[in-house]
Amino acid sequence: MEFFREPKIDWMGTKWYFITLSLILAAVGIISIIVHRGFVYGIDFRGGTLVHVKFAQAPNIEAIRGQLESRGIRNESIQRYGQASDNEVMIGLDLQTTAATNALDEGKRAIVNSLGGLYGAPPAGKADFNNSSPPTLAERLTAADPSGITSKGLDTAQQTYRNLAEAMVRYRDNTRGGLITDFAELQGVPGVTKSVTDAMANDFYVSNYTVKNTEVVGPKVGADLRRQALYVTLAGLGAMLIYIWFRFELIYGVAAVIATFHDVIITLGFFSLFGKEITLTVIAALLTLVGYSMNDTIVVFDRIRENVHANKREEFGRLVNHSINQTLSRTILTSGLTFLAVLSLFLFGGEVIHGFAFTLVVGVIIGTYSSIYIASPIVVYFYQRIANSGGGQKVKALERETAAARR
Repeated sequence: MEFFREPKIDWMGTKWYFITLSLILAAVGIISIIVHRGFVYGIDFRGGTLVHVKFAQAPNIEAIRGQLESRGIRNESIQRYGQASDNEVMIGLDLQTTAATNALDEGKRAIVNSLGGLYGAPPAGKADFNNSSPPTLAERLTAADPSGITSKGLDTAQQTYRNLAEAMVRYRDNTRGGLITDFAELQGVPGVTKSVTDAMANDFYVSNYTVKNTEVVGPKVGADLRRQALYVTLAGLGAMLIYIWFRFELIYGVAAVIATFHDVIITLGFFSLFGKEITLTVIAALLTLVGYSMNDTIVVFDRIRENVHANKREEFGRLVNHSINQTLSRTILTSGLTFLAVLSLFLFGGEVIHGFAFTLVVGVIIGTYSSIYIASPIVVYFYQRIANSGGGQKVKALERETAAARR
């Protein structure tokens, strides 16, 4: 499929407009990083506690923040999670300055206690059904014995109530989204009778929220993850440099790595400008971007190499223009479809993959034009400099040495 029939666009003639744009974007991003004193790291990297909470009604974010601050909890992050109708929020507690693991556990308890204080103190002697585990339910049901089966033996009663507790928790989590508002809703669970729901009402109460998930990451683990993420990215760039050096020539590898590094720097600059968090999913997206950008660059370089062998007397800048024009339809197809896919993820994918999708939305745009306006001009500059300093003999000698090394 071709969108253009033999286009004759002078890409190298307009390169300075895009090189200037790249320099401006990179400079603004670096300045933003310096002004903000680094990036905004997620719980994965900075260490802390992240609690995923679901509410029965729409939560009041400011009331939750006020309750946390009244208990001395500062630098918390509260954001909505998923669709607005899901009534879910993520509460993050920054514990970067605290190294003790028990302090991280205290952070989790502080968040849960703050929610309890906001929605009222629990009735004396009663447990919260929406935040109770099967063992807790089974223990209280065995003590109350609403079905009157203890006379058949304690072991039989414990096993029966354990199975019943697990069935109720599965119904609560899988069918009701993690919480119920009335014990009568449990009568749809096999084995739950009126006497069971009456016993549940005597020993439990239903809160307006449930803690669906909790992540606790120590500061040392966060620092290790940051360091490993940097090492992985640099190792990937180094391996690609070696591959392209072997596959093409050293200057091609240097140009491709510079273009990819340019893509990563500008993308990170956008994260700093918009105050978005750097998480493990963002690192995965950056590595995806590195591979995508490198692949796009290699396609252009491969066509340049083919044309060099087919048109050895053509001026190198014109040959590069011709090569880019030949791959233009392919670039529009692959980059365009990829952009539509990641844009859909960004708009409709939800909060969990928001950072991942944002990285790729920015990265696909930057990575596509860097293959044309960053990587290719570097190769053109190198060959033109050699040609001006020593004629075409040096270029040919370099090509012969590379071919001999490859054999």
